[in-house]
Amino acid sequence: MAKILIVDDEPAIRRTLKEILEFEKFAVEEASDGLECMAKLKKDQFDVILMDIKMPKMDGMEALERVHLLAPDTPVVMISGHGNIETAVEAVKKGAFDYISKPPDLNRLLITIRNAMDKSSLITETKVLQKRVIKSKVQEIIGEAPAIAKIKELIDRVAPTESRVLVTGDNGTGKELVARWIHEKSPRNTQPIVEVNCAAIPPELIDSELFGHEKGSFTSAHKQRIGKFEQAHGGTLFLDEIGDMSLNAQAKVLRALQEHKITRVGGEKDITVDVRVIAATNKDLREEIKKGNFREDLYFRLAVIMIEVPPLRERREDIPMLVEYFIEQICTDYGVAPKYISREALVALKNLSWPGNIRELRNVVERLIILSGSEITDEDVFRYVIPTNANDAQQFREIFEKFDNVDELHQFIDKEFTNYKRN
Repeated sequence: MAKILIVDDEPAIRRTLKEILEFEKFAVEEASDGLECMAKLKKDQFDVILMDIKMPKMDGMEALERVHLLAPDTPVVMISGHGNIETAVEAVKKGAFDYISKPPDLNRLLITIRNAMDKSSLITETKVLQKRVIKSKVQEIIGEAPAIAKIKELIDRVAPTESRVLVTGDNGTGKELVARWIHEKSPRNTQPIVEVNCAAIPPELIDSELFGHEKGSFTSAHKQRIGKFEQAHGGTLFLDEIGDMSLNAQAKVLRALQEHKITRVGGEKDITVDVRVIAATNKDLREEIKKGNFREDLYFRLAVIMIEVPPLRERREDIPMLVEYFIEQICTDYGVAPKYISREALVALKNLSWPGNIRELRNVVERLIILSGSEITDEDVFRYVIPTNANDAQQFREIFEKFDNVDELHQFIDKEFTNYKRN
């Protein structure tokens, strides 16, 4: 149910408008002046505001300006019995959706309210679409550590070619991001990059997922399905966690890479596919080959170029930069101003062990943004982050026991922060 706020210093007018709008199935609240309107806006959201111009304490024009600060997307319809053309023009210039003279024509009032709500919905939809567009863009690779600089250089050299790439590294280090940048900087970037998480697909479904199936090829095949290889035709196929793929599926992927052809499950016709394959794994595939879990010939097909993404603990100098990036990104998603983080908090985060790597760091930053006050401090890190990891808690006790007094501790923090700024 749409919610409307009526702001007018005359109780009779508020009551009349409220009865009419409630009859039209709107939820209605009242405010007797601009100050009360501001108080209600701080506590609640409204779809439309009907605002009188002449009011005590704070008139409608001043209230209109403040509404745009508190709720910039909320349409305001100005209503006045003392207005003229100049007043109406001024109100619209200051951001009012429309201007209606008293006594209002009820049909026009209702039409204006519905038009204002339509505009509000369009604004909301536009913002949602803008967020989707931003999220669809490839996230920047954040960091200046030597290992990251080497990866960026390798991406620039490899991306323009057709070479297959094997990206290795622990979970959460950013292997998918490396794959996306290879695709983004390649001549195939106008075509899709199709991702397959090999670890998440049951072995009995992997063939259908990768190569598709024909209608009636098995019990639940009620219609034809196009597989990931065909979906990625002309673009890039990213096989994530390929170390978890079954040997049977590996053999079929090897054939597809050798012959550039696939056959749908239940089909007889060979289908030519043009895809660039980028694979990723958190496993040591050479060890998996020794154990008989991975085909050696497929490994050599995939590992033309190898990119190893380091764990976060090996690039600690990038942690402050990553934290500040995530703060800006998350606060933008939440629609709030970015929070300041103290240097002590950055040093504390820099000295954690981060077994979950960058994925864990982002989750921690989001937790600190939600639970901290106006500033993220080292106390917030100790309260909301360190207790979740016994190893980190022990490590911090050892760090702080090294110092004889608070001054030595502060010198350590100053040195760490200076190094960060220099980097």
